[in-house]
Amino acid sequence: MDRIMSKNQVSVLSYSKKIILGLQHLIAMFGATVLVPILTGFDVSTAIFAAGAGTLIFHFCTKNKVPVFLGSSFAFIPVIQIVGQAEGLRYAQGGIIVAGLIYVLLSLVINKIGVSKIIKFFPAQVVGPMVIVIGFNLIPTAFNMAKTNFYLSLTTFATCLILSNFAKGFIKQLAIIISVIVGYLLSLKMGVVDLSLISNAGFLQVPKFQLPAFSISAIITIVPVVMAVFMEHLGDITTNSQVVGENFIEDPGLNRTLLGDGIATMFAGLIGGPANTTYGENTGVLALTKNYDPSILRLAAIFAIILSFVGKIGGFLSSIPQAVMGGISLVLFSMIALVGFKTLKNAHTPMNLKNILIIASILIIGLGGHVGINLGIKLSDAVSLSGLSLAALVGIILNALLVKFEDYVNRKNS
Repeated sequence: MDRIMSKNQVSVLSYSKKIILGLQHLIAMFGATVLVPILTGFDVSTAIFAAGAGTLIFHFCTKNKVPVFLGSSFAFIPVIQIVGQAEGLRYAQGGIIVAGLIYVLLSLVINKIGVSKIIKFFPAQVVGPMVIVIGFNLIPTAFNMAKTNFYLSLTTFATCLILSNFAKGFIKQLAIIISVIVGYLLSLKMGVVDLSLISNAGFLQVPKFQLPAFSISAIITIVPVVMAVFMEHLGDITTNSQVVGENFIEDPGLNRTLLGDGIATMFAGLIGGPANTTYGENTGVLALTKNYDPSILRLAAIFAIILSFVGKIGGFLSSIPQAVMGGISLVLFSMIALVGFKTLKNAHTPMNLKNILIIASILIIGLGGHVGINLGIKLSDAVSLSGLSLAALVGIILNALLVKFEDYVNRKNS
C-alpha cells in the first residue's frame, strides 16, 4: 500500500500537531471503551486507566513499532457478567488475569516455533476477506449509533468525507476531530447535548482500583474466551498491518503482539479493569489520516491515563451525542473494509477456483449473521466462537488444505 506520509515525514511533525492527532485517537476509542465497564459493573475511570496503561505496555512489548490502541474488550462481557453476578467482580478479575497469562504462554510457543511458519498461512486471499469481514461487522454498530439522529450523523459523516477528500496538509489529517467539533456544535444548537454530564462531573477523581480474587469456577468460565479472542487479535493485527503497509506479524512478530496484549490484559485484571484488546476504531483513524506514527498512539494512551483522573474531561467526551460518533464510526469502519479490497487488488490475487472458494467461505461465514444465518459455534452457555473468528479459522485451514491439494496435483501431473 502506498504510504502518503513516510516515517521521516512523520518524525518532523511538531509536538503540538501530535497532541491534536493523539486527542483524535482518544475520541475514537472513548465510546466503546467506557461501554464495557458500564455493562459489566467495572469502574469506568479504572477501565480508561487500564486502556491507556495497557496501550503503553503493548508498545513496549512490540518495540514501539505497531500503531495500536488497546481498549476494553467486548468479547469478555458475557463471562464477566456471569462471574460478577455469581461470585463478584474481583473473581472476574482473577479469570481475566489467567486469560492474559494464556496469551503470554501462546506468545512464547509462537516465538519457539518461529513466526515465519505462521506467516505462510496468511496470503492475500485469506487476509483480504478477513479484513473486509472485520470492517463490515463493525458497520452495523456504527449505524445503530447513527440512527439515533440521522441529521446529526449525516452532517458529521459528510464533513469527514469532504475534509478527507478535498482538504490539504494537516487539516486533512484532522478530518475526524474537526467533524466531531462540527457535529457537537450542531448538537448544542439543536439542544440534544446532555450538559449535566459535564456539570455533575468532578474536576479530580481517583479510579477505584481493586485487587483480584481467584476461584477455579471463575477461571473455567472466563478462560475459554481466549479461543475466540486469539482469532480476533490475529485479524486486528493483520488489518493494522495492511493499513500501515508493514508486516507486523513478522516484525516485531505475532509473538510480541500477543505478549503485549496478554500482559496488558493481566494488568487490567490486576487493578480492577476489563480485559484489553486492539481497537478497530483507531485502525480506522490510521486508514483515514494516513499518519501511522506509533508515538501518536502513545500520546493518546497518556491522555487516557490523565482522563481517568479528570472527571470534567470524561464528562465532556461522554456528552458527545451517539449520532455524532456514529457518523464518524461509519467512515472509520468503511475504511477498514476498503483496506481488505485493496489487499486483494494490490496482491494481484488470481480469481481461480481455489481462491474464490477461500474468499467466499470467509465472507459467508463472517457476514452470515447479518442476514439471519448465524454460523458461530457455541462453546458453552457463556462462550461462543463468533462468525468472525470462525471465518478466519476456516479461511486459514481451507487455504492450507487447498494449497497442499494443489501441490499434490501438480506433482502428480509433472
